Amino acid sequence: MTLLRTITATLMLGCLIALGTGNALARDAASPQQAPDELRALAADSYAAKARAIKDLVASQAPRTRVWLQALLDGKLQRLEEDGRFVIVTDNRGRDWTVIDAVDDAPLGEVSRRHIDRITINNALRNQLRSAMAILDLDADDPAERLASADRLIGEVDADLAEPLAARLDAESDGDVRAKLAQALALYRLQSGDAAQIDAAIDTLSGSLNPTVRAALAQVARGDGEAAEAARQALAGIEQALKLNHAAETLYFGLSLGSVLVLAAIGLAITFGVMGVINMAHGELIMLGAYTTWMLQQLLPGQPGLALILAIPAGFLVSALVGVIIERSVIRFLKGRPLETLLATFGVSLILQQLVRTVISPLNRTVVTPEWMSGSLVVNEALSLTLNRLYVLGFALVVFAALMLVMRRTRLGLEVRAVTQNRTMARAMGIHATRVDILTFALGSGVAGLAGVALSQLTNVGPNLGQNYIIDSFMVVVFGGVGNLWGTLVAGMSLGVINQVIEPWAGAVLAKVIVLVFIILFIQKRPRGLFPQKGRAAEG
Repeated sequence: MTLLRTITATLMLGCLIALGTGNALARDAASPQQAPDELRALAADSYAAKARAIKDLVASQAPRTRVWLQALLDGKLQRLEEDGRFVIVTDNRGRDWTVIDAVDDAPLGEVSRRHIDRITINNALRNQLRSAMAILDLDADDPAERLASADRLIGEVDADLAEPLAARLDAESDGDVRAKLAQALALYRLQSGDAAQIDAAIDTLSGSLNPTVRAALAQVARGDGEAAEAARQALAGIEQALKLNHAAETLYFGLSLGSVLVLAAIGLAITFGVMGVINMAHGELIMLGAYTTWMLQQLLPGQPGLALILAIPAGFLVSALVGVIIERSVIRFLKGRPLETLLATFGVSLILQQLVRTVISPLNRTVVTPEWMSGSLVVNEALSLTLNRLYVLGFALVVFAALMLVMRRTRLGLEVRAVTQNRTMARAMGIHATRVDILTFALGSGVAGLAGVALSQLTNVGPNLGQNYIIDSFMVVVFGGVGNLWGTLVAGMSLGVINQVIEPWAGAVLAKVIVLVFIILFIQKRPRGLFPQKGRAAEG
């Protein structure tokens, strides 16, 4: 027993010695590199000392300056209590934080947050850090990055940044970046320069639409003298440019709304024009197209772009199939009875809404917008065009062009136009009017499904989606001329722009009332709409 205890004690002692040696070697291997003086200065006690340290760090042009400044801004640059090593926190969840060495990015594992000295900053230092990083980003190879950096410097230039910014302006080769840098420098001189510099700055800033520039010019314009008069003239020119940009934005949003109305109404124009059917379930066919997009995104998670592309034919087919079922099961038995048709299709719309509430959910569903449809196309500081609306506008025009091609260049289109003009004579000429009705209703319903696919990118998908557009669709069809596709396009775009112009001062509800009253008065003058059908059949 004594021998066994001796052997056990010896083994335990050996393990302890080996463990201690390993820890010592690990500590030696992980010994901190000497941090540069500029980096150590960032941990100064006073904010003023930290501000000076940031300036010195930028001036030093150290290789990791950008990394350290970004980490300091994000609150991730810290020091270890044990050895004073500067670290960057990569994961601050839980009690133990994962850190790396700030000097060489060497992984240091997890450290208890209690053993970390935090380097704090205030709002003034945050602004200084953003400006400092913008100066550093002016050396980027990509002109777009340099332009974004120059834009961030507007209103942030001080006496310390003015000189390096002027030097960077002389070295810049890109015209857009030069213009931004000139504005940033001119804004600084406008606020702290002499009379000659102020006059030159006003001349440079006279065409800028930046809100910071306008505020600075307005402050100068409140004074007296030649500089104030020049500032007032510059502001007058800027206000005129802002009005033009606002008008362009209103037109764009009006055309965007109009494209939605065209998509929603163009299918109705086909069925209403050919068959004379008032289909109150047309809005629910739009809703089915939107839900088809949502369901495809559920089947293809993580691929919203592919799901949206597949939803275009799928939404068309689903709504077209439901439209044929409605036509065969309800509408064909009510031909020549418009009131009964209206009530029956209204009942069908309620059934479809309740079916969606029961099968899917009464709650709205969100359809993910693909990355290539997200964001905006920035024209200038006062005008940006959202990409999703731009795509919907283009999609509406493509659908319209395709329908015009079908109606003008195919046998189906010829038969549809013949049945529209004179159903009895078309039958006498051998056209199967019933088959034309089925195909026409399928085509119009399918286009309604395409409208739902487009609307899923602009609004939430819900059971009541179609109700928001059915009345507007009828107004577009009647205003443009029953059965006339060109009239539907012009009427939809016109009503969209009119709504967008009226809404800012009248409100959304009153704007719709005004538009409705306008259409009623217009129909009193021109009962057949903007583009009425002509010929003996139309007159008869």
